[in-house]
Amino acid sequence: MNEKHRGRRHRRHRFGGESGFPFPGPPFGHHTGRRMHGAHKARRGDIRTAALLLLAEEPRNGYQIMQELETRSAGVWRPSPGSVYPTLQQLEDEALVRSDEIDGRRVLRLTETGLAQLEKRPKDAPAPWEAMASGVSDQAHELGSLVRQVGLAAFQVVDAGNESQVAEASGILETSRRALYRILAGDATTGDHEENEKS
Repeated sequence: MNEKHRGRRHRRHRFGGESGFPFPGPPFGHHTGRRMHGAHKARRGDIRTAALLLLAEEPRNGYQIMQELETRSAGVWRPSPGSVYPTLQQLEDEALVRSDEIDGRRVLRLTETGLAQLEKRPKDAPAPWEAMASGVSDQAHELGSLVRQVGLAAFQVVDAGNESQVAEASGILETSRRALYRILAGDATTGDHEENEKS
């Protein structure tokens, strides 16, 4: 990995946390193209409410908010930095949150105005992360978890493997990508094709 790329991975946002992810696409970062079946579209308003709710619990930076949203939605919802950080900046501009520094790290705190905004919310309204997670089936949860595990394994190959191992891993992933699209296309020859590849 060259120094230029390494530098991109470690740029920091104003509100803390690293801007780079080893796999920026779904389910590791922002969603593009087709979404997981049954998942709700993540609107900025959802991120806004989610951020206020999390900051009402304790001060956090942007990266911690993204991590918490992924954890509480069981991996279904992981808004991109491009969605989260502008929302946090807007909340600060509206004086709903304020930035502070704790142990050398910049974090956000909920203001009294922000707390008053939350109190207007219906008491029985589900948290945004609960609404996101409720729309996804168990099978989709399992598939998303498997994809994340594959992504982490691939990143370890990139990080620790040699050129030959990286090339072999790329071939495996490319074969898998094509096989997944054949499933969507209803290709009846998928099984035969896989058997040929094994032989």
